[in-house]
Amino acid sequence: MLKIVRPICCGVDVHKSFIVATIGTTNEHGVTSYQTKNFYTHNKNINIFKDWLISNNCYDVCMESTGKYWIPIFNILEDNFNITIANPKYIKAVKGKKDRQERFYFDY
Repeated sequence: MLKIVRPICCGVDVHKSFIVATIGTTNEHGVTSYQTKNFYTHNKNINIFKDWLISNNCYDVCMESTGKYWIPIFNILEDNFNITIANPKYIKAVKGKKDRQERFYFDY
């Protein structure tokens, strides 16, 4: 069993034109629930992403990116959040459901 270090945190997969963000929230019983949303990488949409994080009381963010696409997101979030940048080459993939249609669904 994993030790819960951050009860509320967000993992972000950064691409050129969109990001996929998942907030994990762990309650006092150790049960974690997940919310996933997709956002375009325009400044307006990055600010919507920032507001979504704040509304979920999430201030710890880990971004996964191989290129330079994380920079504008980092620039907007850096003042309010604890951010970690990770290269996917060095992160062991977490097994789970991955749905290609879900990846391209934007609900705003």
